[in-house]
Amino acid sequence: MTYQSLPKVELHSHLEGCAPPAFIRGLAAEKNIDISGIFNADGTYAFRDFDHFLKVYEAACTTLQTPQDFYRLTKAVLEESAAHGVVYQETFISPDFCGGGDLGAWRDYLAAMKQAADEMDDTITLRGIVTCIRHFGADEAKPAAHCAVETFGDFVIGFGMAGGEMAGRPSDFTYVFDQAREAGMPLTCHAGEWGGPDMVAETLDALKVARLGHGINARHDADLMKRIVEEEIVMEVCPISNIVLKAIPPDQRHPFDQLRDSGARVTVSTDDPPFFHTTMTAEFAYLAETFGYGEEDFAALNQTALDAAFCDDATRAKIAKRLETA
Repeated sequence: MTYQSLPKVELHSHLEGCAPPAFIRGLAAEKNIDISGIFNADGTYAFRDFDHFLKVYEAACTTLQTPQDFYRLTKAVLEESAAHGVVYQETFISPDFCGGGDLGAWRDYLAAMKQAADEMDDTITLRGIVTCIRHFGADEAKPAAHCAVETFGDFVIGFGMAGGEMAGRPSDFTYVFDQAREAGMPLTCHAGEWGGPDMVAETLDALKVARLGHGINARHDADLMKRIVEEEIVMEVCPISNIVLKAIPPDQRHPFDQLRDSGARVTVSTDDPPFFHTTMTAEFAYLAETFGYGEEDFAALNQTALDAAFCDDATRAKIAKRLETA
């Protein structure tokens, strides 16, 4: 089976985290920004652990300074995703990295991203989920939520939270999630990648999300997993990211199959692919080699992801036809 040629639906990616290292090095050279310390000798991103990864990520983002930079970034990311068979992608975008939470600036950045997405739409469809950054704090999340609510529509289709999961508690962010929910925005949140079942449960209770980013540590609580199944909470799982960052202990197999066998609605994504030396092709290959997945499994994963996508029905129907044709 040629995994690269299989069509794919991806729900969990970070736009800046998808930036090819060569693209970021090129921007740095254009702007005379010295970020050489974030790269290995072979040109790949260099980081020690999750906390250091966040610092390297944010250093890379310092090269992204204008709407035109984000236009070019979006084109580069979509070209790479399309090369690996992705036909629909949702990506996390943050006003914190696009105008510092200023609504007027955010609109300009967003227009640039949307223009790039529109130009690629015959091959791959992209939609954005606005995220606040957890380790920036609850007060800093308010401008991001305002930007999300004011630009919710055909391209911005949801709201969520990324960043360091162990900074504060989910309930600290109830206000901004309530604001987004009242505006009709579908919700997701990173939880259970590093935090335990209590962090996942509090995310569901306080933020009332439909999807969990990662969510893998929910497996340690049978009652919580039962709740996730009964409430049809979707888990945006990123196996190779979890392995590289050691969110899964090195002596343990990834629990992807365990989560799926529990009856949970599980999807597969890359997270920040160049950081973790992965692609959607590599994720499919990992699932095939580790769990024996075949075309029926991949078709089922795509269908779960498409059903859970935050896009409108017209877009969903378009992607469904694209999957059938492929």
